[in-house]
Amino acid sequence: MTAAGTREIREVAEHALAWVDAHRADFALGEDALAADGEVDRSWKPLGELAQVCATVTRHTAPPDPLHASAAGLLEFAWHQTGEGELFPRIQRLEPFATYPLEVYGAFASAGYRHPAYEEAAAVVARTRSWWLTEQEPTRRLAVLSAEERSGIRRAGPEELLPAGTWLAGRPEPWTFERDAGYAATHVVFHLTDWGRDPGALPPDLASYLADWLPAWLDTCLEAGMWDLSCELLAVAATVPRPDGETLLEGAWQRVRAAQRPSGALPELEHTPGGAGDDGSERHFMNHYHSTLMAAFAAVLTTAQPRETTDRTTDAAGRTRHRQSGQGAPA
Repeated sequence: MTAAGTREIREVAEHALAWVDAHRADFALGEDALAADGEVDRSWKPLGELAQVCATVTRHTAPPDPLHASAAGLLEFAWHQTGEGELFPRIQRLEPFATYPLEVYGAFASAGYRHPAYEEAAAVVARTRSWWLTEQEPTRRLAVLSAEERSGIRRAGPEELLPAGTWLAGRPEPWTFERDAGYAATHVVFHLTDWGRDPGALPPDLASYLADWLPAWLDTCLEAGMWDLSCELLAVAATVPRPDGETLLEGAWQRVRAAQRPSGALPELEHTPGGAGDDGSERHFMNHYHSTLMAAFAAVLTTAQPRETTDRTTDAAGRTRHRQSGQGAPA
């Protein structure tokens, strides 16, 4: 990839994180975060996605990098929203068999933010038959296994991590690709590779299948203005071999960059209602936050230089970060 191409892709990440930072208040947990009828997709889900993307950015950038500093600040903000982790045991007492608290916590744990008391309580529930007998889609099962491992609850055996039953594992006819299958496929890759941290964990047959067909799927999504899924596919492309070289990626990134708004926001779809301007509404935020985060995520993975993997109990600066009740700073 040319130096100019790398710089342009990095600018996508810079502008995206600038928009996210300007909208950090929209990621805050409201008073309904623990309500039985609370809307998880409008509270915990955005916060967990913010934590996951920022964990990836800090992992793949050096501390002096402004991108690293921006992501680290957003991580601190997100962790503070959880009461330094105190909300996790509280919500588990309310919904002991819900998986989303552990999945959100796993994103923080991957960046070194830990709450040992929650991990201990979650481990008790995870040992029950009911936890494992709950019927889940295969991709969600992978997400839970990943969250357990990240949180130190238990390490899944190799046979459990095989994405059996997922659309991607079946290597279906490539022309059957459509939006829902695309999101499921990208997340299988994210869970297996620890969100780009361990590309070698992707089974060779799946890596080969993706190398063959991902270019066509990506082109289809770009042509349709499906920017959210396009960025997820670009993140996958950064973790698998690219036999077509860098030309495809540079062209794809040029289209994403052209679609990015002056504010740094990227709409989920080209014709997202009200997509041209930021009116500060909740609808605007919900139509832009995920695709904007995915743009930053994919851009950082695409431009990252190989870096030595740090232990999961440390942050990008090498500090152990066990957060417990009453602790307000890294240990």
